[in-house]
Amino acid sequence: MTATQTAAANPAAALALDFVLLYVDSPAASAAFYAELLGRPPVEASPTFAMFKAGNGLMLGLWSRHTVEPAATAPGGGEIAFTVADEVVVRDLHADWSGRGLTILQPPTAMDFGHTFVALDPDGHRLRVFAPNRGEEAQSEQVRS
Repeated sequence: MTATQTAAANPAAALALDFVLLYVDSPAASAAFYAELLGRPPVEASPTFAMFKAGNGLMLGLWSRHTVEPAATAPGGGEIAFTVADEVVVRDLHADWSGRGLTILQPPTAMDFGHTFVALDPDGHRLRVFAPNRGEEAQSEQVRS
């Protein structure tokens, strides 16, 4: 069966997760925050929107909560997660982000899935950094393939 036939038989099979959009108060301020955090400039920027390459083909969009249609509701309980190599990197990033003044919700902690900490961006979106346990890391790589 070709890709077109598969998509016709099952429209959900044609879906790809390409973008994550966050509704922000000020796209310019949020773009500056993420440019510094990610170490790269946005690939697109306007007064109401900014976009970053997030890796693995995924894009992160920052859209003005004041102009998005339909209107955005209050922020949800989700988070953006960044996978790192090991506990040392978790601790180093925690020290770096703390030094930059980010609000830390959870200090470096060992959890059942690995080592992690959680910070907030300027709009209150949760940013989780984690080093998965070795078994989790292999499983994450299989999911990404």
